[in-house]
Amino acid sequence: MNNVVLIGRLTRDPELRYIPNTGTPVSTFSLAVDKPLSREKKQEMEAKGQPTADFINIVVWGKQAENCANYLAKGRLTAVQGRIQSRTYDAKDGTRRYVTEVVAERVQFLEWGDDSSSNFNSSSDSDFPGIDGFEPVDDDNIPF
Repeated sequence: MNNVVLIGRLTRDPELRYIPNTGTPVSTFSLAVDKPLSREKKQEMEAKGQPTADFINIVVWGKQAENCANYLAKGRLTAVQGRIQSRTYDAKDGTRRYVTEVVAERVQFLEWGDDSSSNFNSSSDSDFPGIDGFEPVDDDNIPF
């Protein structure tokens, strides 16, 4: 079984290309996924300048690739479901390069808008304009 699910933030804007001859769109980006560390261990690693996240290369094909390029941006929280793929290629200098990446079958945009306050967890008075009976809920009053 080859299945992976990741949630993280984009480290750069997606790069969109089209395959010559077929015109198939392909988008690539990198996802920073936090390592499961205790608060103390995370602070210790940060103090030493060590990374507290893994940086995973993602490849998306087809219409979904165009959507990623159009709607995702650096820093956005994103979920990816897909499979791990390993491949090799010969670089221009003649050396053999090895690449491991996730080929995304599904990409879920977890944040929208120009800043991180515009995600699904935020609410404002304009969330339900013109609909009677709906009001924003104060998260502090929810018992769970």
